[in-house]
Amino acid sequence: MRVDRRAGRLRGWLLGGTERAARHSGPLGRPPRDRQHPWWRVMCLTGVDYFSTLGYQPGIAALAAGALSPVATLVLVLVTLLGALPVYRRVAVESPHGEGSIAMLVRLLNYWPGKLLVLVLLGFAATDFIITITLSAADATAHIDENPFLPGALKGHELPLTLLLVALLGAVFLKGFGEAIGIAVVLVAVYLTLNAVVIADALWRVATHPSAVADWRTALTTGHGDPLLVVGLSLLVFPKLALGLSGFETGVAVMPHIRGDRRDSEERPSGRIRGARRLLTTAATIMSVFLITSSVTTTVLIPPEAFQAGGPANGRALAYLAHQHLGEVFGTVYDLSTIGILWFAGASAMAGLLNLVPRYLPRYGMAPTWARAVRPLVLVFTTVAFLITVVFDASVDAQGGAYATGVLVLITSAATAVTLAARRRRQRGRTLAFGTIAVIFVYTTVANVVQRPDGVKIAACFIGGMILVSVLSRLMRAYELRVDHVELDPVAARMIDERATRRIRLIAHEPERRDPAEYRAKLAQTMADNDFPDDSDVIFVEVRVTDPSDFETGLLVRGSVAHDSYPVLSLASSSVPSALAALLLEIRDRSRRRPHIYFEWSEGGPARNLLRYLAFGQGAIASVTREILRRQEPDPRRRPHVHAG
Repeated sequence: MRVDRRAGRLRGWLLGGTERAARHSGPLGRPPRDRQHPWWRVMCLTGVDYFSTLGYQPGIAALAAGALSPVATLVLVLVTLLGALPVYRRVAVESPHGEGSIAMLVRLLNYWPGKLLVLVLLGFAATDFIITITLSAADATAHIDENPFLPGALKGHELPLTLLLVALLGAVFLKGFGEAIGIAVVLVAVYLTLNAVVIADALWRVATHPSAVADWRTALTTGHGDPLLVVGLSLLVFPKLALGLSGFETGVAVMPHIRGDRRDSEERPSGRIRGARRLLTTAATIMSVFLITSSVTTTVLIPPEAFQAGGPANGRALAYLAHQHLGEVFGTVYDLSTIGILWFAGASAMAGLLNLVPRYLPRYGMAPTWARAVRPLVLVFTTVAFLITVVFDASVDAQGGAYATGVLVLITSAATAVTLAARRRRQRGRTLAFGTIAVIFVYTTVANVVQRPDGVKIAACFIGGMILVSVLSRLMRAYELRVDHVELDPVAARMIDERATRRIRLIAHEPERRDPAEYRAKLAQTMADNDFPDDSDVIFVEVRVTDPSDFETGLLVRGSVAHDSYPVLSLASSSVPSALAALLLEIRDRSRRRPHIYFEWSEGGPARNLLRYLAFGQGAIASVTREILRRQEPDPRRRPHVHAG
């Protein structure tokens, strides 16, 4: 008994009392109106992810491009300002409720292709967010490891230290993630200020030491004398610098946190859209300035060998300059700031996962019902982050390709989505412009995949895992009641109320011609098969299957009288048995009588009919309806009657 109580308390802690992910207080949640904030504060929320890449981006750029790093970074900035920024400003208009570019693409595809697209994009999004957690923790470890004031015993223990940071992040979410914006504002303000000091000092040293610039120019011209060759090689190297594009998808996902105008409505949130576009533009501008200046200063002032694996500037180029030029005390303060924002970038990514996955998978029946709760998902994502950290041995450089793949696929999907949206509105100029941007990102994504296939391998693992979980979940949840509410129109309500004092009989009917002869023949056959003489209380029920790949749907029941003789209840749903079961339970609760429903047995074998039900929402209707009712109402004395003949 004591073991059972402990197990019950553990289950209650994991599943009960947790916020649903759509209301989670993390960065991607949907906050109540009174907890919305000015756009610049929300910018800091997404900035803990976007701006924190300064902790490792300059070092990765120098390692990938060498002396070409400033030119390649300039290409990155141009793609940011002329490509990613216009795309996501349009996403903010098209998807102002935080769904992001995934929802835009999903709206273009229905049925199972749309759901498969969701799984693929979620796989890449999971790659992006999980690698954000692991890469940021690994880089935070690099800053801890290189600090001169910390114990030398930490040397050589980067992997366990990174795992500890990931575990602490998971512990924060198991306890409950509180308001993040206030913390984010402080972290971003301190971090950007310290970076400005480091870069300003470095720029002064570059300006006052022309020999350093001359050495860099010599290295650039010696290896790449032709200016066109410099530009061409920079374009080839650009995919390796794509980490500097992270943060745009999060930028539109946090839109519900932005305080709009008083006149805003959920249908037309003009103030929120305007604030989101300011957020994106300001963040991109700030980041572009820091990217260019940090790339120039780190490339000119830091010896190339220091960027190599195990070197003091590997994954922490600006921190190297802070310690070298501004002293160990200032460098330590900079390290603490960097560690804080890198760790909190992981928190932003975890919150993104906790809001993104439950937004789609459980609603589509593609995840167990416990996936709506925060704590079980935290345990799953933390375990996956542990695995990724071990596989990559907590290396920042090794994880860069996987991170860039996730970022680039999401931006490519966004560029494709806005191109299709512009084409649908017959905006030729914008279609051409966004199409060109989409082609650029397609090239960048393909080039990154060819150069560093780790990201696709990880994303393929996520996608394969999600597909497997989705198939198993649809099978396990096949007999759930997939209707979240039932609404009767006045005619339907009157039909049921008029029969509340008598026996209520429903005939499940799949209409074809809808002429009087069809209804007359169906009624005669049902009466003969089930041997009831009185047809005065009979109501035909007709269900139109909408999108069988959907899982949870609402039910609107419309009443009518066909040919002035045959009462009909019409409804549309993704699943015929689930819709009929929900209707029967609604009639029982409304009339306080157990209704009867009459079916014909489906032709074909039971296995084939079950597959038809799982894939197309119909097939084995009588038996599945009865099983849904049995699970929904355990008491046989209160369960509606199901007849099949």
